[in-house]
Amino acid sequence: MTVATKTSETPPAQQPDTPALWHRLIVRPELGALLGALLVFVFFSVITDGFLTPGGVSNWLDDSSTLGIMAVAVAMLMIGGEFDLSAGVMTASTGVVTALLAVHAGWNLWLALLVSLLFALAVGAFNGWMVMRTGLPSFIVTLGTFLALQGLNLGVTRLVTNGVQVSGVRGAAGYESAGSVFASTMRIGGATIQASVLWWIVVTALAALILARTRFGNWIFAVGGALPSARAVGVPAVRTKILLFMGTAFAGWIVGSCNVLRLGSVQASQGIGLELHYIIAAVVGGCLLTGGFGSAIGAAIGALIFGMASKGIVFAGWNSDWFMLFLGTLLLAAVLVNNGFQKRAERIRR
Repeated sequence: MTVATKTSETPPAQQPDTPALWHRLIVRPELGALLGALLVFVFFSVITDGFLTPGGVSNWLDDSSTLGIMAVAVAMLMIGGEFDLSAGVMTASTGVVTALLAVHAGWNLWLALLVSLLFALAVGAFNGWMVMRTGLPSFIVTLGTFLALQGLNLGVTRLVTNGVQVSGVRGAAGYESAGSVFASTMRIGGATIQASVLWWIVVTALAALILARTRFGNWIFAVGGALPSARAVGVPAVRTKILLFMGTAFAGWIVGSCNVLRLGSVQASQGIGLELHYIIAAVVGGCLLTGGFGSAIGAAIGALIFGMASKGIVFAGWNSDWFMLFLGTLLLAAVLVNNGFQKRAERIRR
C-alpha cells in the first residue's frame, strides 16, 4: 500500500508591493514640486559658491517664508475652486492699519494688531459672501477688492502722513513683545532664521492637517471639485468658501504683521503684484486652476522653489531679469505636470 505523504511548501518571502507604493506616490499633488525643488537645490548648489553658506540659506529661506505663508492659504482657496487677487495688497492693508493706529493714534501695538486682524477677516468674509451671493467669478470680485484696497491704502496714508509710508512702529507701546512674535530671529547652524519661517512651517502644517484629517478639508475638495454635487450631499458650500477667503485674509495679516514689525515701517504700495506669485507657487505645488485638486505642502514647496531660484540667480551672478523667464517656464511645466498627475490619479482611484 502506498502511503501518500503530505508535503509542505515554504511560502515565498513577501515582496514589497512596488506598484502599490508607486500608485500612492503618483496621486500626491506635491510630487512634481518636490522633484522640482530637488533639481533647483542641486543645480544652484553646484554652480554657485554662496548658495549653501549660512548667509545664503538665510536669504532664500527668508524670501520663501512670506511667499509660502500666502501660497498655502491661496492653495486652499484654489482647491476650493476660487481665486483671491486681493491677497497681495492685503499684506499692505493690514500693515498700514497696524502702523497708523500704533504710531499716529498712539494705541498699544497688540490692540492695533487685533484691529487689523478684524479688518482683514471682514474683507475676506465680504469677498466670500459677494462671490457666493452674486455668483460672479471670484476673479472679478477680488479684483475689485484689490483696486479698492490699493486706493484706500494710498489715500489714507497720504492723508495722515503726507506721504506713502508709515514709519516709527519700533517706538510704539508693546513693540518688544509683539516683535518677539512676528519679527524675532534665531541662529541655527550659523544661519539667521526669521520668525516668518516659523510662521510658514506652522501655517503649512495646520493647512495640511485640515485638508487631510478634518471634515472641513473634505468640504474644501468637494466644493472645488463639483459644487452642485457637494451641495446635493449637504456640504455647507457658502460657509466653506467664506472661511477660505477669510483664510487668505488671515495669511495676509500674518505676512503684513511680520513685515511691519520687522522693518518698523510700511509702504502703502507694498505687496502689489505678488498675488500672481502666490497663485504660481500654488500651481507649481500641485493645485489645478479648475479646483478640487492640490496640496498645502506642495504650495509651500512651490514657494521654496521661488526663494531658491530668486536668490540662486543672484548668487550665480546672472541678470535678475532671467527670473521672470524662469517663472513663465515653471508655470507652464507645472500646469502640464499637474494635469498629467490628476489624470493618472483618477485612473488609479477607479
